[in-house]
Amino acid sequence: QVQFVESGGGLVQPGGSLRLSCAASGFAFSSYDMLWYRQVPGSQRESVARISSGGSTTYAGSVKGRFTISRDNAKNTVYLQMNNLKPEDTALYFCFRDPSLSYDTWGQGTQVTVSS
Repeated sequence: QVQFVESGGGLVQPGGSLRLSCAASGFAFSSYDMLWYRQVPGSQRESVARISSGGSTTYAGSVKGRFTISRDNAKNTVYLQMNNLKPEDTALYFCFRDPSLSYDTWGQGTQVTVSS
């Protein structure tokens, strides 16, 4: 079945960096766009970065210039390098594919907390 396993989150001070990883399985990874989303309690999940199957990238305005999404098709893994982190980046981060299918389920996510 389709699975997404996120890792790499943690507690970091403002201005610090983290690199998130998402290992995907159960589908032809290289053929899909992959996205990173984040969610804070009580708010909608929002997309922060996308990488196409061809490697093109797009970012939400709030993270542009600070976050970098990349992928390794040989490892079925998508990454999110986050630099100059701010307290407002605190959230649970998820990855997902696009297009998704009705039976796709979200992973458990990885928590990022930015605090001094």
